[in-house]
Amino acid sequence: MADKLIRATAADGGIRVVGVITTRLTEEARQRHQLSNVATAALGRTMASALLLASSLKKPGSRVNIRIKGDGPLGGVLVDAGLDGTVRGYVDCPQVELLPNAKGKLDVGRAVGNKGYVRVLREEKGEGRNELQESIVEIVSGEVGEDIAYYLDQSEQIPSALQVGVFVGTTTGVTAAGGILLQVLSKEAARDEVLVARLESRLRKLTGFTPLLRAGKGLEDIFQELLGDMGLEIFPAVQMLRFDCDCSFERALGALKFLGVDELKDIIEKDKQAEAICEFCREVYNANETQLIELVQSLQAESC
Repeated sequence: MADKLIRATAADGGIRVVGVITTRLTEEARQRHQLSNVATAALGRTMASALLLASSLKKPGSRVNIRIKGDGPLGGVLVDAGLDGTVRGYVDCPQVELLPNAKGKLDVGRAVGNKGYVRVLREEKGEGRNELQESIVEIVSGEVGEDIAYYLDQSEQIPSALQVGVFVGTTTGVTAAGGILLQVLSKEAARDEVLVARLESRLRKLTGFTPLLRAGKGLEDIFQELLGDMGLEIFPAVQMLRFDCDCSFERALGALKFLGVDELKDIIEKDKQAEAICEFCREVYNANETQLIELVQSLQAESC
């Protein structure tokens, strides 16, 4: 299945539903960063969550940035996703691996840690200036999905249910990844405690998101299973998703400027070249001696 996002409503528009399949882009992230299985699951869940959150943005060019920093050996996770369906991200310690948890699943909670914070930064593009909204909440479990759901409850105060998952095969890499977000939007529906409890119960009864994908079910099938008896309306528009980074050689040179004149001169003398690696996508950029000399001259001119 191609990586994609679809939207739907139910209960006369009182419930918003968004689903994503992110299998291919999660596998690309695994390969780019040479991730362990548990690091793949942590990053993949966060990328799916970021794409789900970004789907509610309004203006082209708007993005969501999620930083999860726990006390586990993974160190932290940073993901950036756009309304345009692009996403990128990395983990601090990509090769950390842990034994499965008591349920026999990848122990993302222990890898991330259960103490720390989740920071969500929303950037809405606007004419003349951008609107930034930042929220920070404590980590609930380190399992990512529960932590993002807690953020939605605490910061946006919208009754929400979220489930994200990643399945990593022993030899096949990522074979299923994605997630689903349910939100109760109308005030009438939000006050209906029975409705909210019913939604939460149905989502909990799912045997996990990735097993459904691995069984051949599409997002439309999952939506029908959850909300088919509640006036479900699936929107025909399908948004394609991809791992994408806006890094460039020019930006890499800009980063090398932070080394300063003296250190750049030392590199020119000893190595004749410099290497810059993008943290988000691991793309490697090489600057030769001539380019470094021009960079030094540029810095010296700026200081005059």
